[in-house]
Amino acid sequence: MPRRQVKEIKRDRLTLAVYSSDREVRAQVKLALSDLLANDLPPVKVNEFATPPALIKALEAGGIDGIVLDGESTPLGGMGLAHQLRDEIPDLPPVVILVARQVDAWLATWSRADAVAQLPVDPLTLPALVADVIRAARAGTLTSRMTVPGAASRH
Repeated sequence: MPRRQVKEIKRDRLTLAVYSSDREVRAQVKLALSDLLANDLPPVKVNEFATPPALIKALEAGGIDGIVLDGESTPLGGMGLAHQLRDEIPDLPPVVILVARQVDAWLATWSRADAVAQLPVDPLTLPALVADVIRAARAGTLTSRMTVPGAASRH
């Protein structure tokens, strides 16, 4: 799988974007990711987005280090939005998709997400997963599609 280069910007804070049409999901993600993802990463600032145009505008402006997208959002779900962003935003930061059903995780490979997390938000596993994809992006080892835990091969 090809490796993606993500521009690393040295800052004293990581800025994460969270997209969901559901304010409760945004609040859960914000709470789980707030302050510090890991000891080796800077403190975190979480920006919430309820609409795709607002998120796209922020991504075009730059300064976002990682994205968490709700796969259950309406009218545009996180998987469709991830697919669109991959085509339209150069140097897209790492993308984590939230899915409600594990059986939907295979669809995240179509979306070209870097990782998949389960809904409801797990405040222990989500920060670790986001930290892992950010570290991989910074190291230049983030592949275009990470393996989805629990997903079987269709070959």
